[in-house]
Amino acid sequence: MVTSRSMPAELMSDLAIRPAPREIKINNPETRHKHSRSSYSEASPLTSRNNSLIFRPAKRPMQSPDKTIAVINASGRQAASLIRVATAVGYHVRAQLRNLEGVVATEVATNPNVTVIRGDLYTKDLPTEQVQVDVTRNGPISGIGVNHKLMADLFRGAQLAFINTTFYGNEQKIGEALADAAKKAGIQHYIYSSMPDHHAYNKDWPSLPLWASKHKVEDYVKKVKLPATFVYTGIYNNNFTSLPYPLFCTELQPDGSWVWQAPFHPDAKLPWLDAEHDVGPAILQIFKDGVKKWGGGKRIALAYEMLSPREACRVFARGVGRPVRYVRGPIEIKVKIPEGYRCQLEALEELYALGKDDPKKQPPYFGDIELEESCPEVAMQLWEGPRGLEEYAREVFPLEEHANGLTWMLEDEDTAGNYHHNAAPLSPASEHPDSEGEDDEDGLIMRGLNRNDEEWLA
Repeated sequence: MVTSRSMPAELMSDLAIRPAPREIKINNPETRHKHSRSSYSEASPLTSRNNSLIFRPAKRPMQSPDKTIAVINASGRQAASLIRVATAVGYHVRAQLRNLEGVVATEVATNPNVTVIRGDLYTKDLPTEQVQVDVTRNGPISGIGVNHKLMADLFRGAQLAFINTTFYGNEQKIGEALADAAKKAGIQHYIYSSMPDHHAYNKDWPSLPLWASKHKVEDYVKKVKLPATFVYTGIYNNNFTSLPYPLFCTELQPDGSWVWQAPFHPDAKLPWLDAEHDVGPAILQIFKDGVKKWGGGKRIALAYEMLSPREACRVFARGVGRPVRYVRGPIEIKVKIPEGYRCQLEALEELYALGKDDPKKQPPYFGDIELEESCPEVAMQLWEGPRGLEEYAREVFPLEEHANGLTWMLEDEDTAGNYHHNAAPLSPASEHPDSEGEDDEDGLIMRGLNRNDEEWLA
C-alpha cells in the first residue's frame, strides 16, 4: 500500500516556490457593464491550460474548399454572417461593397480571404430610352441604370453566389441583371434571399413593395433557369433598438423598462432569426448539400423561433432583465427614412390590419402558410446551433446598444427613473461633413459613437 510521506526539509528548500496567482483586473471598470463577459482573449487563467504543443494531438490535414462565393451588399447582416463562416473554413469570397465605411465593411475588407469589389450596383446615368425618372414605390433611388460592369467583375471566377438585393437602386432591375450576369458566368449554385408578394397568394392582401420586388426577382431567376435556392428570412433579432427607428424601436421608459409598439396582432405567431449568428452557417450548409438537395427553385424558411409579439417581449425581458411590454399600434416614424421604406411600412400596417382581433386571420409573414409551418424544422436541418431571442437579448443587445452610443447598460440599478440615451443624434446625412450627398436620398443611416453601418436592414 502506498502511503504519503512528509518531504524532508532539506529537499523542500531546494524547490522553486511558485508565486501566488496574481489578481486579474479589468481596465476601466467604470466602463465595464454588467452584461459583459470575460473571454479567453482577456487575461484569463484558462489561457495557460494545456498551452504547450506536447498536450495537443497532431492536426489532421483538411482539404480547403476550392470554390469562390460571390456576395453583394457585403456589409449587411446576412452577407456578413456568411462571409465570416465561409472564409473561416477556407472559401474565398468576392464581395461587393458600396463603400468601406463602418465596422462591418472594415471587417469584410480586411479579411484575407475576401476580394472586395467596391461600387454601387446601380449607376446614376439614366438609360437613354428612359424619358423621366421612375420615382416609384420600388426604392429611394429608383429609375436609374444598372452597373453591368461591376456585376461581371463580381461573378468572374466564382462558382457560387449568395445574393440579397436591397432597395438601393431599382431592386427588380438590379436583381434581374444579377441573375443574367450569374447565368453568363456559369454560377453552379445561386442562393437568392427572397420575400413574398402577399398579393400573389391572396388578392385581398396588399403587396409589401420592397418584398414584392424580391418576389419578382425570384420569378425571373426561375425563368432564366439558374440552379437556384430561395431563402426567406424571419424577423431579425438584431432589428430591436432603443433608438427611435421605426417598427422595431423598443422605447426606453423612465423606469428603465421598454415598450415595443407595432401593428402585428399580439397573439399571432411570427418567425424570428438571429441574422448575424445564424444566416451564415445555414447558407453554407445549403452550399455544401448542393443543388441536388436544395436546387430546382426550392424555398427555405430561415427562422428558428415562432413567437407572438407578447411572447417575444416576455423572452426578451428574461434575457435583458427588464420588463418589456408590447403595444399594438401604428408605426411611429420619428427620423428621416427612405421613401421606399416609408411605403413599405404603410403597406405593412395595411396588411396586418386584416383579421383585426382574430390572430388566426392575420396573413402569414411568409405569405405561404406551408412555408411558415416548416419553421423551425427545416432551418434546424441546416444549422442546429441557433441563437434565440432570449440569448440575443442577454448577451448581444446591450453590446449593440452601447456600440450605437447608448448608455443604459452602464447605469446602476438604483438609478431607475433617470435613464437616458446619451446617443449620437440621428441626423440627416447632410449634417455630417464627411458624408456623400447621396446619403441624403438614402436616409436612415445607423450612426453611433462606434458604428456606421449602412446596411442594417439587409
